[in-house]
Amino acid sequence: MSNAEQYQGNLQYAVDIVLCVDATGSMHPVLDTVKSSALQFHDRLDDVMAKKGKAISQLRLKVIAFRDFGDDASTAIQQTDFLQLPAQARNFEEFVRGIEASGGGDIPESGLEALALAINSPWETGLDRRRHVIVMFTDAPAHALGTHAGTQSYPASIPRSLDDLFEQWGYARSQTAVMEQSAKRLVLFAPDLAPWSDPIAEEWDLTLHFASKAGQGLEEFEMDEIIETIANSL
Repeated sequence: MSNAEQYQGNLQYAVDIVLCVDATGSMHPVLDTVKSSALQFHDRLDDVMAKKGKAISQLRLKVIAFRDFGDDASTAIQQTDFLQLPAQARNFEEFVRGIEASGGGDIPESGLEALALAINSPWETGLDRRRHVIVMFTDAPAHALGTHAGTQSYPASIPRSLDDLFEQWGYARSQTAVMEQSAKRLVLFAPDLAPWSDPIAEEWDLTLHFASKAGQGLEEFEMDEIIETIANSL
């Protein structure tokens, strides 16, 4: 009997998670750890929820691997659709295993473009309770939105300023938010540099920031923090 069947008398929980993964060369020391932990995501979250007497009725993961539009626009963004786990675990694993650390050019990367794509994902709107989580893994600051807007493959839908992106993230009385206020969470494993520490970590609501060291990869990958953040908020 699955956990979902075991706890079917409880509320129906839908969890959508978008993993934004910096795949530039400087992430090479930690990328394998990130990938390994991502592949364990479903089982670990399932176990934590079961211990709390809850079960996730629907879990979907989406991965956005990003580099730098200013270095090589053709590989700047690679992404999946939302994949339902465990049913589409093989598709998820194939994509994650295929991510390789390469390129990047200058120090800032296209992390804000990845975040914008994540915010505008087709989030679940049904079931009793929902949690929509974006997790950003990077060891670098980010180019300002629109810096490379004229390059090939740059998505036309991406906002041209951080203020506009914040409007899409939304806040308590926002009229233009695309994220559901009660469902959203943002978890940053990013350096203590702009735009991650300030303004995003300081001004965006429902955001957690775990500092990484710029240029040296993430010193420690805290998947347990993400698992607990999701499980405790349902």
